[in-house]
Amino acid sequence: MRISKRAQQIEPFYVMEVGKAASALAALVAHTDAPMIFLNIGEPDFTAPPLVHEAAARAIRDGLTQYTPATGLPELRERISAWYQSHFGVTVPASRIVVTAGASAALQLACLALVEAGDEVLMSDPSYPCNRHFVTAADGTPVLIPTTAAERFQLSADKVQAAWNPRTRGVLMASPSNPTGTSLAPDELRRIHELVSQRGGITLVDEIYLGLSHDDAYGQTALGLDEEIISINSFSKYFNMTGWRLGWMVVPEALVPVIERLAQNLFICPSTIAQYAALACFEAESLAEYERRRAEFKARRDYFIPALNALGLTVPVMPDGAFYAWADCTAACQKLGVSGSWDLAFALMHRAHVAVTPGRDFGQFDTGHFIRLSTANSMAQLHSAIDRLKVLLA
Repeated sequence: MRISKRAQQIEPFYVMEVGKAASALAALVAHTDAPMIFLNIGEPDFTAPPLVHEAAARAIRDGLTQYTPATGLPELRERISAWYQSHFGVTVPASRIVVTAGASAALQLACLALVEAGDEVLMSDPSYPCNRHFVTAADGTPVLIPTTAAERFQLSADKVQAAWNPRTRGVLMASPSNPTGTSLAPDELRRIHELVSQRGGITLVDEIYLGLSHDDAYGQTALGLDEEIISINSFSKYFNMTGWRLGWMVVPEALVPVIERLAQNLFICPSTIAQYAALACFEAESLAEYERRRAEFKARRDYFIPALNALGLTVPVMPDGAFYAWADCTAACQKLGVSGSWDLAFALMHRAHVAVTPGRDFGQFDTGHFIRLSTANSMAQLHSAIDRLKVLLA
């Protein structure tokens, strides 16, 4: 069977490969004194709050399970619009919001609508691997630009300007970012967008962790800068609905019918049950619970990052959002006699029963010296993980 060149260009998602190995080992050690602790998974340990579950059950009971418009339920688009106003003080008309089958569908739709074969899209190194694969799947070319801790592992206007060439279509940024948990400073984002706009390019911002910001200086949506910015968001992270596969995108008015046409053909519509359930995310009781959980994620960060630093797993930039630690593992590799983060991940998995993610997924520049750890786990589990790592690395 002949496989398309497009499919051959998509690299394996190594996070999942490590996860499979960790799960297999976890089954063997489940009943020991040290069951596996999973710090490799970028998924909240919280599930959707009660009102969301009740809304889903009610939709099924009432037979609200048929197709919705390809752009999503009008009332859900309105509630998302109201959330931008109440949460960020930004006016985003519901007419510019398209509900999608997860943020992944939103990114695919954006790339298919805007990227031509041979177009280059600039993004930071390190960055979330699937984002660059969406560009590749649209026959574009992702261009990874090395970033440093001094830049908070984010693009800068200077680097965008230096990398821009006639083939460049635009930039794809994530704020807060996976794997670093760092955000773009608003002034730098503004400079990047102005530069891109002057060249007729597109500014695409992945904001799926925006609700989990811990610093007011960074926790602002890019949509407040310009109506031409395209924002991707999701019900997975802040709203704790990972498996419900529901997201949204905010696009310029002129792009809505284009996205709608693509969505009609590729997805028909997002999950109807998930959409009716998501309406309950914006009830006062649910929002209060989400804010309580956000405070818990911050408390975990405030414990875990200093604890990692004390072990020599140095996190060079304190995450201002999401639930990740991007840790330099050079010293740990030397202590355990392994050659890089890939081997270290398996050493920690087998010797401490702590699963982490090696950096190779997230780019090419120095990522072999980093591991990503997720704090989307209970405080008790984080304490246990630190205790095990302390013994191993002593």
